[in-house]
Formats: sequence, structure tokens, C-alpha cells
Amino acid sequence: MAHQDEYNVIHDIVKLLADDGFGALGEALRMILNQAMILERQQHLGVGPYERSDTRNGYANGYKSKTVQTRIGSLDLDIPQVRDCTFYPSSLEKGLRSERALKVALAEMYVQGVSTRKVAKITEQLCGFEVTSTQVSRAAKELDNVLDKWRSRQLGAYPYVYLDARYEKVRHNGSVVDVAVLVAIGVSDTGHRHILGTSIALSEQEVHWRDFLRSLQQRNLHGVKLFTSDAHEGLKAARKAVFPSIPWQRCQFHLQQNAQAYVPKQQMKKEVAADIRSIFNAPTAAEAQRLLGQLLERYEKSAPRLTAWAETNIPEGLSVFEFPSEHWRRIRTSNVLERVNKEIRRRTRVATIFPNEASCLRLVSAVLMEISEDWETGRIYLKV
Repeated sequence: MAHQDEYNVIHDIVKLLADDGFGALGEALRMILNQAMILERQQHLGVGPYERSDTRNGYANGYKSKTVQTRIGSLDLDIPQVRDCTFYPSSLEKGLRSERALKVALAEMYVQGVSTRKVAKITEQLCGFEVTSTQVSRAAKELDNVLDKWRSRQLGAYPYVYLDARYEKVRHNGSVVDVAVLVAIGVSDTGHRHILGTSIALSEQEVHWRDFLRSLQQRNLHGVKLFTSDAHEGLKAARKAVFPSIPWQRCQFHLQQNAQAYVPKQQMKKEVAADIRSIFNAPTAAEAQRLLGQLLERYEKSAPRLTAWAETNIPEGLSVFEFPSEHWRRIRTSNVLERVNKEIRRRTRVATIFPNEASCLRLVSAVLMEISEDWETGRIYLKV
């Protein structure tokens, strides 16, 4: 019976889109969300419609109407209820949290008189609330309560931790400045990825990184066996101060890019890149050291600046050899953070310039919280 209901919904959506095209997107999304919430309630209860079971987790209790605002207009949804009020569909909340954060950021810009063509188009239909300072403040506070709780949650054991920083433009004292957005990702004992935290500040980079790492420590981050990151000077100093005994793996991808600045001739770049790649792809640490020695000898005369740089920097990318070989591909670069940063950038570029630090932190946190929730129920990143 349940499968027949799902089939009927899919059939109705396809017919709707075939008849009305893009004009039916709002109604199609409404039907999809309603069906997703029904399926989620069934999973919560442990039974399907009209099924009997001694192990069920409660009873369905009808639906409650709710109107939500999206960029394709208002959606009138039917929120499934249960008798003990222990259920709320995450499929609804997860998809709307970053949307709400973006709207609040744009509305704040509007209220504060930031005159841009994009912001001038904000209307109550877009934001879902009256664009006044009081309403914007209320909407921001409601969202901040959820995000603050997520950012301050207790952590646990994470053998592998990745760190990175990116920059966003924020208005500060009448001018536009770049603020550092710090992000930490951890791989847990189960092999799943989690966003551990994020921070935004105008402070000096080392001070900011040190405060951020200490906050992770205070939230019970432990069991770390390796940090992976690029060679940010502020990060290196802060990591040594807060986690002095934990090994560090310098991102091999960024090392490859950095090396090119020390190659004196264009025709040498491919050859140098291949030689460095062979070091990183070596089967053992001893072989990697042997290949590094070869590289230093080969380019000692033709590229002295390269050999001086390589002798000091390339060994920082070889910590990975002290860990299980089946983990090397996942822990030798910080590429997992590059993909996260792309998703953050996709959302923040709509706002362009944030009205304040809190607005930037709100949107970044909402995006990261949604990514982390998807990871928690997704496939294993590596077998720990």
C-alpha cells in the first residue's frame, strides 16, 4: 500500500511538470516534501500506514499546516504529527536552514541601508517576514539559538582532523574588510566525516587559530592522531601551542602548487611536478626519502632555489607514511575541505558583502551544519 502511494505521488509530479513545465516547480516541491515527511514519520514510528506491530515507537496523529518561504515562492505544507510530540521532520528543517540564514543576511543589509541592486529587490515574499529591524532581529535570534547550540556541542574522539581558512567580505566601522572563516573537519572512529566547528573573527590569524583550536579542545576533542592542512603560518604556530605532540601532514596538493613558484624555466615544470608526485606516491617512507634525495641532486645546479625549498618543505608532506597505507589517499591532502569551501562560496556569493560578522557566521554555520548532517547518515569516508 505504501509503495503504491509513493508511486501515485511520483506519477502526479511527473504529470504536473509535463503539463505546466517550470511553472509547476513550486507545487512539485510541495508534493515531494510532503511525501518525504510522511516517509520520515513512518521510519520514526517503525511501521507503515495501517500496519500493526508490538515494537512500534508511537502513533500517527494527523497533520499540521505550515507555510514556508522559498526562493520559488510560498509552500503550503502538511507537517506529519505523532501523539507524543517527539517527531519533527529533519527533511524539512535541513533544507531550509541555510535558506533562512541567507534571507536574514540579505534582510539585514536592506534594513541597514546597504544600497545595492540585488538587495533592493528584497520583498516580504522572498524573506517570509516583514523587513523591519525588529522582525529581522527576531528571525536572526531564532536561527542563532539552533546554530549556537550546534557550534558548542560536545565532540569526542576524531583520529584525523583537517583544518583550513577562507575569507569573506564584511562591513566593519564603515569600511569593507576580509574576515577569516576557520573550519575544522574530523573523521570519527566509525570512519564518518563531521564538521567539528567554525569561527569568524577580525583578530590576528595566529590568535584566531589558537582560540579556535582551544575551543575544540574545551569541547572534548581528543584522540587526534594527525592534523592535515596547508602551511598557514598562523595555523602552524597555534597548532604547536595547543596540540604540541600531534603529528602534522602538510597538504600534498598545495605543496605541488607551491613548488612551481621555485621552478626557473617553464619547460621544467612538468618534469618537476612528476618527480614530486613520485615522492608522494612512493610505497614506503624510505623510498620517498630516497626519491627526495634524487630530486635534490638532480636540480641542485639547474634550480638551486627549488632544491633549497624542497629540502625543507617536502618532508612536511611525508607524515602520511606513518599511518596505515589504506588511509593515505584520504589523509594526505585537505581536498575534503576544498569541496566544503566551494559549497560555502556558492551560498555566500549571493550576499557578496555581509553587514556584520554575526551575519556571516550565521550563514556559514547553517551551510556547514547541513553538510555535516548529510555526512552523518552517508557512506563511510574511510575505514578506521
